[in-house]
Amino acid sequence: MRTVFTIVVLSCCAWAEDWPRFHGPNGAGVSASSATPVEFGAGKKMVWKTAVPFSRSSPIVAGGRVYLTAYENNNLITMALDAGSGRVLWRNEISRPTAKQPHKSNDPASPTPASDGRNVYAFFPDFGLVSYDAQGKERWRVTLGPFDSFYGLASSPVISGDTLLLNCDARSKAFLLAVDTRNGRTRWRAERKEIRFEGYTTPVVYKPANQPEQVVVWGPQRVDAYQVSTGERVWYFTGLSTYPIASPVISGDLLIGSSFGMDAPMPTFDSFLEKLDKDKDGRLSKEELKGSPFDDDFGAVDLDSNGYMERAEYDPFREAGNSRWGMVAMKLGGRGDVTPTGVAWQEKKTWPNLSTAVVLGGTLYFSKGGGIIVSVDAQSGKTLKAGRAKDAIEEHWASPVAAGGKLYFVSASGKVNVLKAAAEWEVMAVNDLNEEVFATPAIADNRIFIRTRGAVYCFGVASK
Repeated sequence: MRTVFTIVVLSCCAWAEDWPRFHGPNGAGVSASSATPVEFGAGKKMVWKTAVPFSRSSPIVAGGRVYLTAYENNNLITMALDAGSGRVLWRNEISRPTAKQPHKSNDPASPTPASDGRNVYAFFPDFGLVSYDAQGKERWRVTLGPFDSFYGLASSPVISGDTLLLNCDARSKAFLLAVDTRNGRTRWRAERKEIRFEGYTTPVVYKPANQPEQVVVWGPQRVDAYQVSTGERVWYFTGLSTYPIASPVISGDLLIGSSFGMDAPMPTFDSFLEKLDKDKDGRLSKEELKGSPFDDDFGAVDLDSNGYMERAEYDPFREAGNSRWGMVAMKLGGRGDVTPTGVAWQEKKTWPNLSTAVVLGGTLYFSKGGGIIVSVDAQSGKTLKAGRAKDAIEEHWASPVAAGGKLYFVSASGKVNVLKAAAEWEVMAVNDLNEEVFATPAIADNRIFIRTRGAVYCFGVASK
């Protein structure tokens, strides 16, 4: 036992920097590392590669360990790898209580775990929360769900002090949960009764001057800030669109995020009926909607699961989708309803529809559909440069990350554009992993950890 303890202490001390949650410290996507590699790949700056089961969740680094979640054979998996060697230290499995598959764009283990440097905390939407210590011993579990969600939940847990925070925005019975990291006991639960649509963002923590910490949730149609210690809702902003995917980031006194939207107003229900209602019964079946925008997403508007899209289901969806959308910067702080004065700027032309942005030196960097990389002045919203990712004109599921004046954009097929961070950014190198990538990289101690469909890679300089 003493030997194990010594190894753990030495491992923790050897790694001075952690990447403890989705998109790094407080979701900013920025590492303090200064010497991360520019060119890397198989046989080049590769410290290790370890095969892992599939999931879209991202790796985190804490206490000398790489933690990740996965699923395999209907089991929900939490794993710990040695950050220095990639060796699997432990793997724990929980039997998945349901066989229902989420939408094809999601999976049963997509939320990213979080760590306080001593323990790891994982959320599986089909099960709930579970915590393990650094040696893989289960500490506690909290059963949650089932959730009313067509696409499946994806929000990841975050930690503030000894409080674990988890947002669950489903179509009904949405809530924000705070539990004690030491024992899993509920500290408070804020029922988000206004939520009627799904949301997939991960919260950020905000500390106003001379005030208690707040956890800020960018949800469907609204943003809410709650006091971390009590769960009291401090302020809120309404009028946003639905289905937010990219998580918000903080830049100075601004909160910046985005919500789904389209350039043209969504069609009316009557226009759908006129074109597609073959049996003239005033509603639309899945078969009648084949080839329409709702072909693969029928369940998103068939709220009662009766096999039809009906007016009472579609009209609220349309109204919400035509609300304030795109990228929005709002002023942090205030009390109560800040909607009338909360918007600092809004951008509908260039905005991240899937991946979370990075703020570095007052400049916002993100990718949008088709591999377009954009830099924006964070205070004004002015676009500084927009251009195609080199050799990666495709979707970017992973969010960009930054370290040492460099930006890393990873495409769906595994091409990593390394950019010089500047308003007029430029491509320094393109590294091809030749594997699908859905997960956001982690950066710690001058190494970058990238999870592909079947493995985790560590690139950088090997420890001496």
